[in-house]
Amino acid sequence: MKKILIIEDSLFSRKRLIKQIQSAGFEVVEAGNGKDGFEQLLLEKPDCVICDLLMPIMDGFSFLEKCKTENIKTPIIIISADIQETTKQKVKSLGAFSQLNKPANKKLLLDTISRAIQG
Repeated sequence: MKKILIIEDSLFSRKRLIKQIQSAGFEVVEAGNGKDGFEQLLLEKPDCVICDLLMPIMDGFSFLEKCKTENIKTPIIIISADIQETTKQKVKSLGAFSQLNKPANKKLLLDTISRAIQG
């Protein structure tokens, strides 16, 4: 079973994502901020990461930067309400696989996860 790490500070949004992803047969690991998420990434070795941008302690940008610095190859999908083109460009330059708008459409989310896992 493929494992997905969800990094999201909003408990409501995190639980919604967990429900959607588990319904597709994935195992889910969760974290409430980028710092805890990075620790879970190293510990759990997920097949894909779903990450919010705006979070306390370590935001999504810093998480992406740390993954890039540490040469982490796990695909990272950013989910954010920030739809500015400059944000999308920054996320892409930091190595994100994709960026989806929040709240993510379930079909689009699951399709993106599948594409990310398949490489």
